[in-house]
Amino acid sequence: MKTKLILWIFPILLAACSGNEDGSDAYGNFEAKEVIVSAEAQGKIIEFNIEEGEKLKKGQFLGFIDTVPQSIQREQLLAQKYAIASKTANVRAQINVQEEQKRVLETEKNRIEQLYKDNAATKQQYDDIKGKYDVLEKQIIATETQISSIVKEMEVVDKQVKLMDEQIRRAKIVNPIDGIVLEKYLEENEIVIIGKALYKIARLDEIELRVYISGAQLPDVKIGQKVKVYIDKDAESNQEYNGEVFWISDQAEFTPKIIQTKEERVNMVYAVKIRIKNDGKLKIGMPGEVVF
Repeated sequence: MKTKLILWIFPILLAACSGNEDGSDAYGNFEAKEVIVSAEAQGKIIEFNIEEGEKLKKGQFLGFIDTVPQSIQREQLLAQKYAIASKTANVRAQINVQEEQKRVLETEKNRIEQLYKDNAATKQQYDDIKGKYDVLEKQIIATETQISSIVKEMEVVDKQVKLMDEQIRRAKIVNPIDGIVLEKYLEENEIVIIGKALYKIARLDEIELRVYISGAQLPDVKIGQKVKVYIDKDAESNQEYNGEVFWISDQAEFTPKIIQTKEERVNMVYAVKIRIKNDGKLKIGMPGEVVF
């Protein structure tokens, strides 16, 4: 009788210890941080060298959008700046002439002033020469202010050139993160506007499993907690991964459809995200299970 009982219990224990089909604490699907890279300039795509499934590095140059209009406008601005700068040379030459006139007039003013002190010149003569000298000084000051105005004009043009440089820089398509290209939306020779999506990329070397837990489970789950994650290896067994809880929702929500049982689907639950190192087998949208 004992032998029969042992033989009846043993398969049950074996089934309970093999795999993880009935022992999971939560269920969910794998996600990745997806980034949709959009155009920062408008025009025709001249070069765009990526393919779906391709692995890209952060900062990798992928192509560029036509920048001929911006380049022409930049050249026009540089020519305008050169023309404005040439005014400075003319104004400085004018100031040099006025300074020479001032030097000659100052000598004459000093001579008349001395004669006036010696009663050899009239006050009218002294006033005339002093008046001419004062007027010339004011003319020099007024001419010098033209240089300040020209410098400000050049500063405005410099800022416009800087704006053109920024527009040309933004016409370059540069990849923002390390990751895998999930979708490519446009091809070379297509026209884009600012904000138009070019491609979608996601970092898949590290992937996230979003699962849902009940309020009863919540006190036992902590940020930084090490957990076991399982995916289907084949029809009868699971493959195990190490994971770490890095986010727990602070608000309850209705259980999503991915939860298995009807009893669980009518309850309020909390979302939990678990980070797992991806060996290449974990895909976005794949179902997963976790044991806390």
